[in-house]
Amino acid sequence: MIKNLRITRLLTLGCLVMGLCQSASAVEIAGVKVDETVRVANTELKLNGAGIRVKAIFKVYVAGLYLPTKKTTVPEILDLAGPRRLTLVMLREVSSEDFGQSFMTGLNANSDKAEKSKIVNQTVKMGEIFASIPSIKKGDTITSDWVPGSGMLIHVNGKQVGEVIPGMDFYNAYLKIWLGDKPADSSLKQSMLGGKA
Repeated sequence: MIKNLRITRLLTLGCLVMGLCQSASAVEIAGVKVDETVRVANTELKLNGAGIRVKAIFKVYVAGLYLPTKKTTVPEILDLAGPRRLTLVMLREVSSEDFGQSFMTGLNANSDKAEKSKIVNQTVKMGEIFASIPSIKKGDTITSDWVPGSGMLIHVNGKQVGEVIPGMDFYNAYLKIWLGDKPADSSLKQSMLGGKA
């Protein structure tokens, strides 16, 4: 009886410790667990900030930005060396056409003519990637990684989609969709810069 009580207490303590460890390794936003750290190109990246993209009245996705070290300004983030990751977890289904249109709108709003002229090939490749995905469903996870010496890698639910897209200038233009002067969602931008979600 005493032995069983000790085992029960140990198991309860173990569950409490595991629960504390889990809460320390992830934050929850809109029912989505967002990891505090991820690994990209053999480097541990820290969650810089995460929040919800709201369009009209609809919650579209949870976004998280991962960096080697936490930064609070856009210039610091764009100047960073080393790998980076942007994660989107869908809260509703979106057609690849709508997603691609949002990408182009965000890119055009946050990059000037000279910047866009340098990334024409990469923009075309990105369009091909969107065209290859019929739709993005609720619960799908899209990661966009910058891997130094290689380029930008896009994964949907852990599976690589399309080719590697070279050019730090393109990756930064991509990030500016969320972090630029005319971001997709200004509240989300503040959250990604380390503000409150």
